[in-house]
Amino acid sequence: MSILFQGRKRGAMSAKIGALQLIFMFFVSHVRQALASLGELWRQPIASLMTIGVLGLSITLPSTLYIMVKNTEKITAGWDQASEISLFLKPNIDAASSQQLVARLNTWQEIDKVVYIPADEALKEFQLLSGLGDAIAYLEKNPLPDVVLVTPVEKHASPTAAKALLDRLRQQREVDIGKLDIEWLERLYAVISIAQDLVTLIGLLLFIAVVLIIGNTIRLNILNKYDEIVVMKLVGATDAFIHRPFLYTGFWFGLLGGLIAWFAVILILWWMDSSISNFAAMYQKDFNITGLTGSALLIMLGLSILLGLLGSLISVQRHVRQIEPS
Repeated sequence: MSILFQGRKRGAMSAKIGALQLIFMFFVSHVRQALASLGELWRQPIASLMTIGVLGLSITLPSTLYIMVKNTEKITAGWDQASEISLFLKPNIDAASSQQLVARLNTWQEIDKVVYIPADEALKEFQLLSGLGDAIAYLEKNPLPDVVLVTPVEKHASPTAAKALLDRLRQQREVDIGKLDIEWLERLYAVISIAQDLVTLIGLLLFIAVVLIIGNTIRLNILNKYDEIVVMKLVGATDAFIHRPFLYTGFWFGLLGGLIAWFAVILILWWMDSSISNFAAMYQKDFNITGLTGSALLIMLGLSILLGLLGSLISVQRHVRQIEPS
């Protein structure tokens, strides 16, 4: 009985070793074919560099535009918190009624701060800022009305909430005209939305072009190895074994193209950084371009590899199956 169990144990050990050897040889075969496909690219440097360069530059353009749009969104992220509402009071409203309006508005939960500017102070400020000087003294009367500046709380500082607050403020009996200073920001958001759609469209068209170019390159490689593929099918090679070198070629195209795109984006942003810094300095702002992080690099490489594999897979599935021994 013990001899029987001992034989079973030995058989299990041999089966276990065989499975490990099979897994090991599977990975060795993949490594060999991956290195062999890389060697094929090395033996044809000009053609390979042209394909890799097209893939890299095709990813560079949408990546750069995407980073610029994201940085524009970052700049404007804090501007919607400056949604100050200007209320121009009616000419017949006296100072007491204006103070009552200010006191009433201070009780609103949507409002963070209320500032009352009498018409006389507004005229003095206009005189200093306009540079008209003594010319203001020749006016028969003060043309400026009393103004109340209303700053919403952070919750109501977005364009939509601030507009709703403006509609309520316009209904106050002392208010003649209400003006929301954030209206221009909505136009900017509309422009940014259009830019995002353009980036998506340009990226989609370039990605389709990359898949077609890589597919055509792999097709030419398949035709150049027509006789080799026929021999492999005659000796019983599986379709996966035949497809694998071409798929690894697409993988290398994608990986190297993604690296080129990453370095190209770094170079473009470095070249633009000084111009953007000078522009920001005109508005007394410090701004640095962000977005080219490690995760962004991984996304660019992953997308590039995916495009390379997709182009090679489409070409392999279509053309290798058509090659059959006669």
